Amino acid sequence: MMDLTRRSDDSILRAQFTTGLRRSSAGRRWFGVPVVALVCSAGGLEPLCEILADLPRRFPAAVIVLRHQSPTAADRMAPILRARTALRVKTAADGDALVPGRVLVAPAGNHTLVSPDGMITLIDSGERPPYRPSADLLLTTLAMAAGPRAIAVVLSGYGNDGATGASVIHRLGGVVIASDAATSPVFAMPQAAIERDAVVDHVVPVGAIAALLQSLAERVIDASGPAAG
Repeated sequence: MMDLTRRSDDSILRAQFTTGLRRSSAGRRWFGVPVVALVCSAGGLEPLCEILADLPRRFPAAVIVLRHQSPTAADRMAPILRARTALRVKTAADGDALVPGRVLVAPAGNHTLVSPDGMITLIDSGERPPYRPSADLLLTTLAMAAGPRAIAVVLSGYGNDGATGASVIHRLGGVVIASDAATSPVFAMPQAAIERDAVVDHVVPVGAIAALLQSLAERVIDASGPAAG
């Protein structure tokens, strides 16, 4: 008689082994990849679209986009951004790898984190504030995972989400950009980051951010070697 328990255990072990190989391979490709995190809230959609529209198809960094939204919001961000950029855009899923030239959009109802091997990890955000999805959680985990390869961009929004995460990015060797008051429909989020002592490296108009990101990504690659796609 066939031992169904043994067969089930063997299937689980094979699946775990395959997953381990996949994550190990992703981890090797992850080394040297610059990562840009664009975070915003109210008034941030147009700045996001403008920045992504100005990035070239072969942009050498991975991109994560996070915008505050209700946990029950429909998945509209990815289609909107996809229509405005030459980059590949998808809503982030648990286990997605961060790869150059692709934009992962933080989904509603989940906090979006970055694991040490350059993979997306999603956790339920719950039904109540603080900010959802959390820019601070994203930026903090990105800083821990990528160190000097992390580039944070704090755009329009109410509140101070992102300021603490930007501090961690700065502390661990990454670069922090904030949009200026003139081109931020709601300046509170960029201002909160700027008011942290010496955390923000660049305060620039939204229209200048894409070119700055290209330059910074190329600098990261020059320092660490070419990123594998």
